[in-house]
Amino acid sequence: MILTSFFIIIVSSLISVAFYTIVERKILGYIQTRKGPNKVGFMGIFQPFSDAIKLFSKSLVFTENMNSFFSSLSPAMSLIISIIMWPLIPFSFNGVIDSNFSILGFFIISSLSVYAILLIGWSANSK
Repeated sequence: MILTSFFIIIVSSLISVAFYTIVERKILGYIQTRKGPNKVGFMGIFQPFSDAIKLFSKSLVFTENMNSFFSSLSPAMSLIISIIMWPLIPFSFNGVIDSNFSILGFFIISSLSVYAILLIGWSANSK
């Protein structure tokens, strides 16, 4: 039961963020007197999904000195850390993880996201 509610919260929040970005792009298009994203689907409704496919299909350019394992691992690590924080946010009185220390856990896990950024900088072997 807890796992399904966690999954529902994650999926609905990711889809809502996708549609918030399309609303933002349409509003900015109207402000700048140009057409917004309207190429994919009916009135651009599938544009966020098209952007996600384009983002995942891009590839990294690896140099000789670069550690490819850690440079591929760090974006996934950042995404996993941000998804782990979602059940700690109290959406109602009976949250997904109802604990007295959920706010403290939220701050601890959010401080770990810095290490993903440090890991990608370290894996580049750039001086």
